[in-house]
Amino acid sequence: MTLDKKHSVKSSSYLSGIKPVLVRLRDRLLDMGLTPRTEVMVRKVAPMGDPIEITLRGYELTLRCEDAEMIEITEGKDEVCAGRKSELW
Repeated sequence: MTLDKKHSVKSSSYLSGIKPVLVRLRDRLLDMGLTPRTEVMVRKVAPMGDPIEITLRGYELTLRCEDAEMIEITEGKDEVCAGRKSELW
């Protein structure tokens, strides 16, 4: 599932990867703390659905939906490949 499809606010998920995109966008997302196995929680969704606000690593981050659709998430931490590099990175 991608982050833009998560509609349940206040429930945690874990980052499992970033879809292959432009290198600059991927690097920008990584610099903002969106790294493997990071816990993220959707805090707010704008009335028209764009942007969305997420909480990760103790801070809030607002993303456009076109950026959020590049971010793969899973519901359980066990589902994320521990110790292996995902093909999405």
